[in-house]
Amino acid sequence: MKFRHIIAIAILAAFAAGAMSAFQRRGGGRRSWSVFRDSGEPLVLPSDANEKNEFNFARLRYTNVRASGMWAARGSWSVDYPKADRQFLMGVRRLSRLNTHSIETVVDLLSDDIFNYPFVYVVEPGHWNLSDKEAAKLHEFVERGGFLMTDDFHGTYSWSNFMASLSRAFPGSSVVEIPSDDPIFHVVYDLDERFQVPGIVNYPFQQTHEYDGFEPRWRALRDSKGRIVVAICHNMDLGDAWEWADHPEYPEKYASLAYRVGINYIIYSMTH
Repeated sequence: MKFRHIIAIAILAAFAAGAMSAFQRRGGGRRSWSVFRDSGEPLVLPSDANEKNEFNFARLRYTNVRASGMWAARGSWSVDYPKADRQFLMGVRRLSRLNTHSIETVVDLLSDDIFNYPFVYVVEPGHWNLSDKEAAKLHEFVERGGFLMTDDFHGTYSWSNFMASLSRAFPGSSVVEIPSDDPIFHVVYDLDERFQVPGIVNYPFQQTHEYDGFEPRWRALRDSKGRIVVAICHNMDLGDAWEWADHPEYPEKYASLAYRVGINYIIYSMTH
């Protein structure tokens, strides 16, 4: 069965209730992408609180350099939360043999709880502003074998701000491009053909970039043994693809790639 059919069955059919009410992610006014509607209610999934799972998905809450619009109250760490996380986990459970907890966990760099979650996802890290304490905790998290996946930040300004905090956590370390033959692109799915996954702000997707982030960049920070410990998805928005994979107006090709990338990164983090 083709992957697009699996996505259609696993994601679209699971949410056949249809489109949801207004949710405009970045600013007010009527936009072409307002066809993407959300009820604003959290995606409710069956509780498996007492179930033993192989994997728990954690999202990082961080100190924000700035926040605006509807995300100002919670901070940029919460963009697409919790629907993107929960809908992605539904895909992981259907498209792999991994037994995952169905509800995400929010962790931060101020307590030791992050050490209970070896895979951590961070959105909009172009807006983070890690304190020395948070940077030290991130360094310790990676040293203990943790894996950080970044997503949804665009252009040179966000990159420079991202690197300012990353450099406090890993002074002297270099970010490198991930070559196409790296195991992270082949551990489950072969991801030789990768492309820019746009955010909903770009709908109807004649343009896929935001700001001056014209090209998707697949980058990484590696440890001394060459293992990827920070996987950096720059100039793309995989979280939006997870969040809107159930919507009939969202292109399947973007959802398919976003799910494949996320699943590959999880399995890589657990096996390398």
